[in-house]
Amino acid sequence: MSHFTRSDQPTQEKQAPPAGDLPQDGPNGPAEHAPDAPDTDRDAAPNAPTVRAAPLPDRGWRDRHPALARTAAWTTTALAAALVLVTLLLPNDPNRLTPAEFIRIPVEGITGAALLLLLPQTARRVAAVLAGVVLGLLTLLDLLDIGFIEVLGRGFNVVFDWVLLGDGASFLQDSIGRTGTIGVEIAAVLLVLALLVLPALAVVRLSNLMARHATRAAGTTLVLGTAWVLSAALGLQIAGAPVASRSTSDLVQARMDGVSATLKDERAFAKEAASDPYHHTPGNRLLPALRGKDVIFTFIESYGRSAVQDKLMAPGVDATLAKGTERLRAAGYSARSGWLTSATYGGSSWLGHSTFLSGLWIDNQQRYRTVTAGDHLTLTSAFKRTGAWRTVGIMPGVTKSWPEAKFYGLDHVYDSRELGYKGPKFSWSTMPDQYSLAAFERLEHGKPHHKPLMSEIILTSSHNPWAPLPKTLGWDKVGDGSVYNSIEKAGKRPVDVWQQTDKVRTEYGKSIQYSLNSLISYVEKYGNKNTVLVFLGDHQPVAKVSGDHASRDVPVAIVAHDPDVLKRISDWHWTPSLNPGHKAPVWRMDTFRDRFLKAYGSHPGPATPPATH
Repeated sequence: MSHFTRSDQPTQEKQAPPAGDLPQDGPNGPAEHAPDAPDTDRDAAPNAPTVRAAPLPDRGWRDRHPALARTAAWTTTALAAALVLVTLLLPNDPNRLTPAEFIRIPVEGITGAALLLLLPQTARRVAAVLAGVVLGLLTLLDLLDIGFIEVLGRGFNVVFDWVLLGDGASFLQDSIGRTGTIGVEIAAVLLVLALLVLPALAVVRLSNLMARHATRAAGTTLVLGTAWVLSAALGLQIAGAPVASRSTSDLVQARMDGVSATLKDERAFAKEAASDPYHHTPGNRLLPALRGKDVIFTFIESYGRSAVQDKLMAPGVDATLAKGTERLRAAGYSARSGWLTSATYGGSSWLGHSTFLSGLWIDNQQRYRTVTAGDHLTLTSAFKRTGAWRTVGIMPGVTKSWPEAKFYGLDHVYDSRELGYKGPKFSWSTMPDQYSLAAFERLEHGKPHHKPLMSEIILTSSHNPWAPLPKTLGWDKVGDGSVYNSIEKAGKRPVDVWQQTDKVRTEYGKSIQYSLNSLISYVEKYGNKNTVLVFLGDHQPVAKVSGDHASRDVPVAIVAHDPDVLKRISDWHWTPSLNPGHKAPVWRMDTFRDRFLKAYGSHPGPATPPATH
């Protein structure tokens, strides 16, 4: 009897699937099958539903829009290359911002590309980031140079000019308000961040591209290097700019040299400031020819040569000076005027003030700090040393403590908080010039005093932005200044004036006329036979008003009732009016102190020791 096995299904021997049924590699790797997974074509039950393969995962918009992805990639690369090229070729002078400057071959870019091609991956990425950050910092300094040249007529000094950025923010707040200033500050911070981040990203992207196409990148670098060498050898130029550029290297070298020169200059200036022929001169040998005179030194903000010689502004200012000369002559006064070359331009008025009064060339903030920290003799402190004058300062632009008053030898300083003004600000200027002079008369000059006065007065109504402007009033109408509320409201807005250069220049000219009229009118009404007035500009206005490549000359005049005062400067050959002629002498501003002291009888040196027998 034989035995056999039963089952509900006939047994089948497993066979290897045909070659065509072998699992295939998918887009994400080898396809995986369970070891005993039934073949859907052979083992599935006749009525079983068909099992469909899972869809491939979506790789993003690049898979859905390949053409757009390629365009975006090429555009990003092109922008990265353009950004790097601009940062390498950007000039630091606004006069050189022309298209020709940006179609040159920068040697720094060629050298950098060659270096990145030689570095291994990790070192290459680090070097690319550092190179981008350095390019961003250099671009920031270039932009600061451009701004400083436009406003102050000089480049940015990386050693001591950072403090001026805070002064610029204060000026903006006075000009466009707190909200506008915050907006500008936010934009500036974003710009700095962009300059630090975007060039770094751009260099990294370009370095990765070069690494992927090393052979082609090496060939391109070799071709550009050869072109640079040939262009340099042949002296090729485009619109006056050399094709072979090394501007970034030159600027870096110039900045390094500038830092070194600044440090050397500071040491040399400290020695110069300490060496003063009048340092030990006793008071009885200073200014004997002015004893008994009320001497007023007045600085008119931004009153420069352009105000009296520019075709647009000069007619109004010149007419004011001509009429002023006649008005003062009718009141018994005479005038002489000349030119001084200021140590500053467009701003930083305190540098002009200190240069004029100290007899030292103070053209940067560090020099100012050095001299004001010492005891160098100034014109104002010379009057103080004599003991024959009361010395006061009228400083409407000073809004907080001012320790320099001691250096200038002022017995008392009336700043913006002590002048009793109840009216509105006129942009940066805390009060109109006529009010400052009226306060001087009320607080000091008009009061009985047992000593004559030596006064330093700063007039600020002609300070940038020259809108709105005050109007000349009757002296009995000035009061506490509240009368200026309606005048300020009816005035022009800085944003409207600064939209056109001609408008700015016109309003600047009007501001100078107002300041001159206020001063001339004050002498007419309140001056006397002992009045001696010395007034001058502290610097030229900004380049938008004075024009490119303007001189740093400012007018200076001496007005006196006593003819002997002007006889003492007859050898100066100044013009006999308030308006200096074209042929009037031009002196550096730092030479005035010694000339003035000498003209009025001062003799340098220590007191003569008593004779011995």
